[in-house]
Amino acid sequence: MKVPELLRDKVVVVSGVGPGLGRTLAVRCAQAGADVVLAARTSSCLDEVAKAVEETGRRALAVPTDITDPVAAEALAAAALDTFGRVDTLINNALVEPPHTELLDTPLDDIRPGMEVGVYAALRLSRLFARALSDSQGSIVMVNSSVLRHSKRACGAYKIAKSALLALAQSLSTELGPRGIRVNSVAPGPMWTDKVQAFIGVLAAARGMSLQEGYDEVAADMDLRRLQSPEETADAVIFLASDMARAVTGHCLDVNCGEYHH
Repeated sequence: MKVPELLRDKVVVVSGVGPGLGRTLAVRCAQAGADVVLAARTSSCLDEVAKAVEETGRRALAVPTDITDPVAAEALAAAALDTFGRVDTLINNALVEPPHTELLDTPLDDIRPGMEVGVYAALRLSRLFARALSDSQGSIVMVNSSVLRHSKRACGAYKIAKSALLALAQSLSTELGPRGIRVNSVAPGPMWTDKVQAFIGVLAAARGMSLQEGYDEVAADMDLRRLQSPEETADAVIFLASDMARAVTGHCLDVNCGEYHH
């Protein structure tokens, strides 16, 4: 599906650029007309995504960054502004996969990284780009999760981090709104990625089911009877970043094919 150029000549910063949703966000923003600043710890992944962005005809700046390091985060902000002279949108996408164990059995040290990367680093980047976003009357989009909408066992550590991220987004919306900066969130459900496909495949095989049967069982909980793609999640992010959503702030948009209603 062709992406409408809702971000024509904008500059978008994406944190957490990995092989999954981060890559899709970067490429999809470029297809929507934006130049993209790419931030992640792994240089090899950044280089590949930068090439994919440039193949759309837009510019890419790859900045290897540990966003939990204040000095590295400051260098990212400086590099973005030195190269492009402006920033219109910050997409806080970085996260650490949480332990999928019950909270009473999970060491606190295993919970902390999710907060450091998913919450504190998002606040750090939002602070660093606030002046530039005020100048451009831009926006921040936090990538959250449908874990907000349930309390399934063994999802506690993840829900703690994502609930804190939602509170951060709402508070920043109130604080930054008078400066012309909008702050919103997207909460995707499970996306049909290679990782999810492998996970469903393993569970299905253990029960003597085919991959399609496993998929159908998971999708039965969605109103649309399917899982969304990473591209569909990215399109929701692009909408919130665009002028089409110029009166929307403090909002969390569920993108889950109808698994949960909120």
